[in-house]
Amino acid sequence: MAKSTDNQPSLPNFASFGTAIRIIFLAELIAIIITVGRNPVFNEQAWTDFNLLSAFALTISFCTIVVLTLASPLLKRMSAFGGVAVAFMLLLVVAVVGPEFIIFALYDLGLVDQRWPEWRVSLVTRSLVIVAIVSIPALRYLYLSYRLQSGEKTKQDAQMQALQSRIRPHFLFNSLNSVASLTRSDPEKAEAVLHDIADLFRVLLADARKLVPISAEREISRQYLEVEKIRLGDRLKIKWNVSNVPRSALIPALILQPLLENAIYHGIEPRFAGGTVTIDLWTEGKMLNAMISNPLPENPGASHSKGNKIAQDNIRQRLQTQFGNNASMQSFQEGGQYHVKLKMPIVEHQ
Repeated sequence: MAKSTDNQPSLPNFASFGTAIRIIFLAELIAIIITVGRNPVFNEQAWTDFNLLSAFALTISFCTIVVLTLASPLLKRMSAFGGVAVAFMLLLVVAVVGPEFIIFALYDLGLVDQRWPEWRVSLVTRSLVIVAIVSIPALRYLYLSYRLQSGEKTKQDAQMQALQSRIRPHFLFNSLNSVASLTRSDPEKAEAVLHDIADLFRVLLADARKLVPISAEREISRQYLEVEKIRLGDRLKIKWNVSNVPRSALIPALILQPLLENAIYHGIEPRFAGGTVTIDLWTEGKMLNAMISNPLPENPGASHSKGNKIAQDNIRQRLQTQFGNNASMQSFQEGGQYHVKLKMPIVEHQ
């Protein structure tokens, strides 16, 4: 096994539910295999045999989970080989101590009115051999499974960052032209616009895996709209409708800005008189809804439908990556308006 790199732990979190279930399932599978091997006919005796083996396997598996969970802080700081080696040694200790503890509880504490059984050494020896044989491929499986999941998560994170980093060049060029036009006529306003642009790109380059408060997303959207209003003047009007949205609600960063850019680029710019972009935010149960509406172009041929579709696909992929099937996005035309509606789970600050 290669040494763990990039400060990534080489073994999974043994306290997690998924890892614990795998360990318990493996223990029960071994109990079934031993039962079938020892009993050619599955009768009442075989059922009793299975119950005893199952109880023993569950006890050992629970002890294994507890020991590996306690050792996790140490294992996470070790290389892949060192972590697996220490985990293997701990499993061997459990294989010896576990049966000894069970026998002690049954016989020495008087739960069973007999002396220590003659098969005690045999039981401990067999447990040690079985655990030694099974733990090597099991640890290898857990290691490879965890690395595969880590690789998928890294790939997903990279995809999120790439999706968030897409912003159409025309916005930057138009914004810089607006700043250039203001440099002599209104230097203070030009400076304010540059600050807004800097804030936008600061968010753009931030960690895409992190969710941001909806208040921060609204602020960055407001800054973007202020930049566009410099360019479009009275042709661009903005209307916010916010209802019962928790202030602590978290959403993906820059999830609204590309849709606002679409609304302006495809709905406001082609219209001689411009129009109003409406942003509605509201909650339904545990779901957060956002809808951005803009007037349809007077000349349908003037709309850049391909660019609109690319931007919407981008948002849809980001929602899918972040929330899976719990989030959705739909677009539709109604009452001379083009609407894009987002729906996602309400995530709040812990």
